Amino acid sequence: MWQFANFARGPQKGLKRFVLTSLQQSPKNGVELMDDIEKQSYGFWRPSPGSIYPLLDTLSRDGMVVKQTDGKYHLTEKGSKEEEGQFWPRMGGPTTVDQMVAEMGTYVSYFEDLGREKISAFATELDGIRDRIAKLLEK
Repeated sequence: MWQFANFARGPQKGLKRFVLTSLQQSPKNGVELMDDIEKQSYGFWRPSPGSIYPLLDTLSRDGMVVKQTDGKYHLTEKGSKEEEGQFWPRMGGPTTVDQMVAEMGTYVSYFEDLGREKISAFATELDGIRDRIAKLLEK
């Protein structure tokens, strides 16, 4: 699950991390990267071509990605090390109960905005989560 706390420092830093992580999963072209980032951010953010392609050029010059003849960017060993070394420590999940509860609240807000129609397919899973939380609070 993606964390967005570092976007306060500027979306370009976050964009680099999204791109490197996405390419760790599989090679992609620029449009596929934009689609994947939009999907991974749950529709909160879709980078523009004016931000993704200059970044890909920079990552290519820095030796982190290579554009193949199929038009897809492949992560190099250097890019893979950058992704492993910098992404997770800076953008890891919550580490305290306070942070976890706050993050849960943001997801509830998101579900509320989606509405019943879009989340009804997940009713069984959400019921199970509700029951587990209720058991935690019964003490």
